[in-house]
Amino acid sequence: MDFMTAVRTCLSKYVDFSGRARRSEYWYFALFSFLVGIVTNILDTVIGTDYDGATSGGLINTVVSLALFLPSLAVGVRRLHDIDKSGWWILIGIIPIVGWILIIVWFCTDSKADNKYGPNPKTGPAGYEGGYPPPPPPAYGTGQYGG
Repeated sequence: MDFMTAVRTCLSKYVDFSGRARRSEYWYFALFSFLVGIVTNILDTVIGTDYDGATSGGLINTVVSLALFLPSLAVGVRRLHDIDKSGWWILIGIIPIVGWILIIVWFCTDSKADNKYGPNPKTGPAGYEGGYPPPPPPAYGTGQYGG
């Protein structure tokens, strides 16, 4: 999954906590959120909406961070589903250092086989070897079927 597809997917599924998300989807969205945070901090400084040197960001950064909170939470839960863990495990991130390390390790873990959260997003349903989703059938007259 490329950068733009991952961002589009995460923003279109901004409150969809079901299903699975590949590593690339999660990490590209994390990169997007990081870059947006840098841009909004610069905008706050230029426009003057920062809070006199506060480290938490200004008005624009706060609004954009709140807008990206649910999509980030949803893609994190879907990422945990991909490694066959309940989405509630995301709350372990509340525990400083140990929880953060565990979450990072889980988010870096490769996809598991088909599980109760759906088919593996990398390979599709079990037994399908052609990638996921399956390619569309060829159009009539392309020569593949002799037409």
